[in-house]
Formats: sequence, C-alpha cells, structure tokens
Amino acid sequence: MRCPTILPILLAAATVAGAADKPDYKVGDRLPQKPAAAAPAAYKETPWDALVPANWNPAKEFAAVNFGSLDDSDPRAIAALEKLREAWDNAPVVPALNGTRVRVAGFMVPLESHEGLVREFLLVPYFGACIHTPPPPANQIIHVLPARPYKSDREMDAVWISGVLETTRAGTDMGNAGYRMKAELVTPYKR
Repeated sequence: MRCPTILPILLAAATVAGAADKPDYKVGDRLPQKPAAAAPAAYKETPWDALVPANWNPAKEFAAVNFGSLDDSDPRAIAALEKLREAWDNAPVVPALNGTRVRVAGFMVPLESHEGLVREFLLVPYFGACIHTPPPPANQIIHVLPARPYKSDREMDAVWISGVLETTRAGTDMGNAGYRMKAELVTPYKR
C-alpha cells in the first residue's frame, strides 16, 4: 500500500489532527502577522518569511522525485527525508538580521520551565511544530531566553517576542534554531 505521508513532511505541511490541549489552533495554523496597534516602537515587526534567505529552496533537489510512487519504507524515500532533514537542520539565516531589534509572533515550545514559569523556549511559526510534526527548518526557529520568566502552564502558547535578534545557532532536543533572542519582552498574542 502506498502511503503519501512523506510528501507533506518534505513540504513542511502539518497534517496531524488538532491538539487537544489548545483547541483554538490546529496543527499547522500560523498567526496573522498584522501590525498590532500597541506594538512597541523600538521593535520592527518581522514576519517569518523575512528570516529565510530569498534564494534558499531545499525542495529543488527533489523536483524529479515522484513521492506518490514510493512507500514510506522505500530506501529512496527514507534517503530523501534524511537529506531534507539535514538541509533543514543547517538552513541558512539572513546575516543582515543579526543585531536588529525585532518583534515576532509565534508559538512557544518550552525547553526549560518550573512551576509554570518558562525560562527558555523555542519560538516557531506554526502550531504543532516540534511537538506534533517534524521541526521546521532552522531559519524558522528562534531560541528564546526571556529577560524574565514567562508565566505559562501550557504547551504552544501564542506569544510576541521582542528584542535583539542574533544569527546564533542552537541545537535542542525539540529542533535546531538558526536564530537566538534574549527577549526583552514576551507578551501574549491576542487575536
């Protein structure tokens, strides 16, 4: 039996059913990146697409592969997935963003928390990333060290982070980040 799950993974489509602990979002949902009325003037609101170099396309190497004709256990499918995972883990960043003061909305993946206070987390662009699906490319993950612990007892809270973005890589159990921020502000995202 042919199983078409490799193609969605390769294209970073989140196809898993919604998470039970936060019914407002489904896996793969992204936050609208509309400027907020109360955005701090010291930070430039930055969409996730701005973190990806314009010429980076890891899928181009797979244009000739017909994934619909491969079983998930096919060595060619497994090799392609491993090759793409390596490309994503080493995804290039935008050097010009190093040292810029930005504000980015995304979903929190806690790395270190205690008694409802999150001291370290990854910020990802879509709900379910790193938890319900393979992690996004490194240039779509920000390793966040908040100035003050953020009160949260839930996985995948939607938040704004504000601070100086660094093009510093970090490897974690939940994914490889291409960026880091010592966040001056972490605030809840409001629809």
